Amino acid sequence: MNNIKQTGEIRFVDTTLRDGQLSLWASNMTTRMMLPVIDRIDAAGFEAFELISSAFFKKAVRDLKEDLWERTRLVAQRAKKTPLRSIRSRSMLAFQITPTAIAELWLERLAANGISELRTSDPSNTPSYWAESVAGANRLGLKTILNIIYSISPKHTDDYFLQRIREAAKLDVARICFKDPGGLLTPERTRALVPLILKNANGKPVEFHTHCTTGLGAPSCLEAIKAGIRSINTAIPPLAEASSNPSIFNVAMNARALGYSTAIDEEALKPVTEHFTAVARQKDLPIGRPVEYDAFHPIHQVPGGMISNFRFQLANLGKLDQLDEVLQEVVRVRAEFGYPIMVTPYSQFVGVQAAINVMVGERYKEITDEMIQYALGHWGEEEARSIDANVRDKILSRPRAKELAKWTLPEISVKEFRAKFGGDGVSDDEKILRYFAGEDYVASMKAAPPAKDYMSSATPLLTLISSLAQRKDTRQIFIQRKDFSLRLEKRSAVSASDNVSGGNAEAKSS
Repeated sequence: MNNIKQTGEIRFVDTTLRDGQLSLWASNMTTRMMLPVIDRIDAAGFEAFELISSAFFKKAVRDLKEDLWERTRLVAQRAKKTPLRSIRSRSMLAFQITPTAIAELWLERLAANGISELRTSDPSNTPSYWAESVAGANRLGLKTILNIIYSISPKHTDDYFLQRIREAAKLDVARICFKDPGGLLTPERTRALVPLILKNANGKPVEFHTHCTTGLGAPSCLEAIKAGIRSINTAIPPLAEASSNPSIFNVAMNARALGYSTAIDEEALKPVTEHFTAVARQKDLPIGRPVEYDAFHPIHQVPGGMISNFRFQLANLGKLDQLDEVLQEVVRVRAEFGYPIMVTPYSQFVGVQAAINVMVGERYKEITDEMIQYALGHWGEEEARSIDANVRDKILSRPRAKELAKWTLPEISVKEFRAKFGGDGVSDDEKILRYFAGEDYVASMKAAPPAKDYMSSATPLLTLISSLAQRKDTRQIFIQRKDFSLRLEKRSAVSASDNVSGGNAEAKSS
């Protein structure tokens, strides 16, 4: 038994509603799934919890028929104690560079709707972008948590990360986050890097964020704690583990076993686990579980969601047996392009080009516009300079490269943006929805029927009845418990006097 009391209390940032559901449920968690447990998450003692990102808007409007501004307001009304976070990167529309005026209006609306913290990234850890992003957030009163993204390559050395942490520490940020979105860190690498990062952070608080993609997320968190990190990003099961973040229950338990105290009320979170587990089973959504170590993952570094897409697309083409060849080609393309960090959008740029190389049967015979723009320097001069000279020459000699060389970022003022996306009769919130998803999709979202409510796990009987009533193979439900009985029956026609939607109900008690 470890009787040595360690110094410092370990605190946590919750990622369940953003990174957790993105990693495991492909952003298919609806607002109504969240609302029954917001009070529990709020009461648990988290330093903050992530809620939305710029990448969520298009998906929410088009597929879920949901307004993320409404989600933010509804959650903010219920979260009385815990700051809400949003996430952004340089490209808010995934594969397009965002005009500055649009980015700043989006930040303004975040603050107006209840977000108080912004975690910001750059896919190349570019200090000049960091400075621009931090200044924009600070002007609007948003606290910035600045990500330094971890990667593995010949260029991502200790010296690389020391230089980046020193640049980050010069900025007016609330915190720095050492972020490992690919789940690439090992306990040994964490043990070596974290002390250097803390030493060079100039007194700025540092968070630690990793994923469980290779099964090493939780032990890496413990090494970070032992090295001096006091703030850990975790998720609540069933939206933890697998390709998501480590489980709050596991990390907190192990931290205490090492003699640390933990500032989290785990009892408050158990109903959250029960609720989301019930939702997962009802909607046939994945439940996160620990995974076995995959030594190939740190080599190709393709995010889990992209591998799933590769499997699906290759299976449709009858070429699933070529998945390993595609992943091997990813390794080659990434090296030739100067080892970009495998996060959005660069992971997609590299992955798609690698798949094309394999499918066509000749490397770089066909090249995507995004890779041409990358080689032209549209995504950064450092990125363009890092490309293998022979590959860059092959790309830039193409006629399409000459066309794209004329492209410039279409800057737009806020006034022009407002006029373009609806004018005076449309709110700024809706204009931004139109920008992300398209006007027709926003109209379809607004015309959609009201979303379904999800019962809290605190009312398991209602949850069970609701689930059974939706089954097409069930016509009668009969429940008996001591002095209470309930019978529900589906009928083809329902009279006006029936008071239960979809059938008749009869309840007796004595």
